Amino acid sequence: MAVIQAITGVAEIYPVKPVTPSVPSVDAVESQGGKDHRNPSGDRTTQAAHQAYQEHTKQTRPPKPAILAGDLMTTPVSTLPSDATLIEAWALMTRRSFRHLPISSVHGTLVGMVSDRDLIRHAPDLIIAGIESTAAHRRLAEIMSPRVLSATPTTDIREIARIMMDERVGALPILDANRQPVGIISKQDLLRGLANHGPIELWT
Repeated sequence: MAVIQAITGVAEIYPVKPVTPSVPSVDAVESQGGKDHRNPSGDRTTQAAHQAYQEHTKQTRPPKPAILAGDLMTTPVSTLPSDATLIEAWALMTRRSFRHLPISSVHGTLVGMVSDRDLIRHAPDLIIAGIESTAAHRRLAEIMSPRVLSATPTTDIREIARIMMDERVGALPILDANRQPVGIISKQDLLRGLANHGPIELWT
């Protein structure tokens, strides 16, 4: 499944770079002193049998499954509605010790994201003044980022990692078929996945 990019409610497929696995070369015939040691009569039966065995091994070898977003995502995911205040977001994020918060509509669909940096940038006195901050009572809809990259539980984490590096985002919300958040993947989740699921197969 592809990574989805939604801007002001319009969802588009994020461009995916084609990935082509490398094909191993056929073993060369060994030679010594520049002389070919194949059958002098030109019989290639042994070589053909060797190639047939390799092809059979490739076809019968069970593929190792890729690691998907659903394997690594943090769930359940905490969200707040777009009409919640900055102080509500700050209290939730500091209490739960996370840095990114999906913002939902009244119907529960994803409409934006905010980070702890967004909150501090728009209300720098939150850290000191807390609820007494005048900016703390602004609505999240005023500061949230409407450009949201998201994925599904069946998205390959290699694609998620590439998108997060390319776009320099720290977390990606994971949505169900109704575009409602069911999880979230952060850089820490990716590192934890490498530690717990490695080595990761490059090709499936």
